[in-house]
Amino acid sequence: MTGPGMERLYEGADWDFATLQRIYDSCEHIAVSELGLDVYPNQIEIITAEQMLDVYSSIGMPLLYKHWSFGKHFSHHEAFYRKGLRGLAYEIVINSSPCISYLMEENTATMQALVIAHAAFGHNHFFKNNYLFKLWTDADGILDYLNFAKGYIARCEERHGQAAVERTLDAAHALMSHGVHRYAGKKKLDLRQEERRERERRLHDEQIFNDLWRTVPVGAGKSAPDLDLERRRAIAGLPQENLLYFLEKTAPRLQPWQRELLRIVRHIAQYFYPQGQTKVMNEGTATYVHYQIMTRLHERGAIVDGDFLEFLTSHTNVVFQPDFDDPRFSGLNPYALGFAMMQDIERIVTQPEDEDREWFPDIAGRGDAMAVLRDLWANYRDESFIAQFLSPSLMRRMRLFHLADDPAETAGLKVEAIHDERGYRRIRRELSRQYDVGRIDAHIEIVDVDLAGDRRLILQHTVVNGGLLEETDAKRVLQHLADLWSYDVLLREVDGTAAVLKEHHVKPSATAMAA
Repeated sequence: MTGPGMERLYEGADWDFATLQRIYDSCEHIAVSELGLDVYPNQIEIITAEQMLDVYSSIGMPLLYKHWSFGKHFSHHEAFYRKGLRGLAYEIVINSSPCISYLMEENTATMQALVIAHAAFGHNHFFKNNYLFKLWTDADGILDYLNFAKGYIARCEERHGQAAVERTLDAAHALMSHGVHRYAGKKKLDLRQEERRERERRLHDEQIFNDLWRTVPVGAGKSAPDLDLERRRAIAGLPQENLLYFLEKTAPRLQPWQRELLRIVRHIAQYFYPQGQTKVMNEGTATYVHYQIMTRLHERGAIVDGDFLEFLTSHTNVVFQPDFDDPRFSGLNPYALGFAMMQDIERIVTQPEDEDREWFPDIAGRGDAMAVLRDLWANYRDESFIAQFLSPSLMRRMRLFHLADDPAETAGLKVEAIHDERGYRRIRRELSRQYDVGRIDAHIEIVDVDLAGDRRLILQHTVVNGGLLEETDAKRVLQHLADLWSYDVLLREVDGTAAVLKEHHVKPSATAMAA
């Protein structure tokens, strides 16, 4: 299978499972033996367009529990698809072991080869080897955990009613982006043991809850000793940026099953946390891998010119980057940027110019492009990858520049960086910041609980570059938080000097208190 006379894998667009097996075997040989990829065992499943829409609706997790929002998404996607206003992905891949790749049955044989190379080997290698996924996700246990979560929530609906379960899940979903641990230090969960732990948690009272509310006044005219801020924070484990974790452990009126629902939602949020930080690298890796595999199959006669042209058409559409003044422009295409950077790094490693040797002395001219790329795929995320490996050559080719839009300026947009050495560094720095979760996600944390008074929960949003929260959305999310907490919630927005810029105060709804 290594010579130029490799047997042709298929003829025409039709395929059967024997054809898929030949395609998979050929892709696996190139990926593992020649590109040096290290992957989880693969599981390939063929699904219909309607099943693909269903996977879309449940955030790419077909084993996920039921919720009304998933049905809403399904109806939306289906309506647009039936009207021809949108297409469907050729595949969806799940970060699990085995790594599950869902392929559309409507795909041609060439497209099946493309998506097997892309998902079953490109994404699969990235999932298994990137440090963020190693740090935060349990690929071996996620499928068992999703099955447990689905069954647990179904039993809760039978026992407590669908409305009560949906109310809790609605609130948890609203806080999902603030339900993750963002820094290393927590031991990675073994999701296979979560079902056993859930049973154990039901058998005893939560010690943190009992200890926390020991000092809360219980009757009129009674008051607990006035606790100083540091002691209150120590008792409550504050400050805490994982809002769902705090509520799960300390919300005074939640039932045990509601705490378990918060736990399920935050585990799923944690599972997706690395994916949000590696979109450019993940898609760039998969696109680079499928391009390498399909090109080598063509060079060896496994696919003919017509098949390769079909592949190039789809590949070109995937990596298409509209210009900034194109009506279709909506920012940088992660496939386009990621693939371009992978190819550019390959050029720097194998055919460097003097400029490359100056900017990238550690990798320029090393010769083994795949060894360098595998190292980068394992040890970087989007922000650090762009900050260190976006080259002046690629900036010129993609015509990147930096515009500043300062509200204090009345002259409109200002060009802050051009194509000179200083400008290259400025462009690279500013672009990498757009992928920095510390700047993208609002930094909100719980800083105090008024134990001695009205039990009010106090949060703080540290404002970056003057970016205050949108008023309407902030109030809606805080309402969910107040309903889970069962008492008032106050959010202060502060600048770098701790000066309060704005305050949001929300009371729990009457229905939440009654529940």
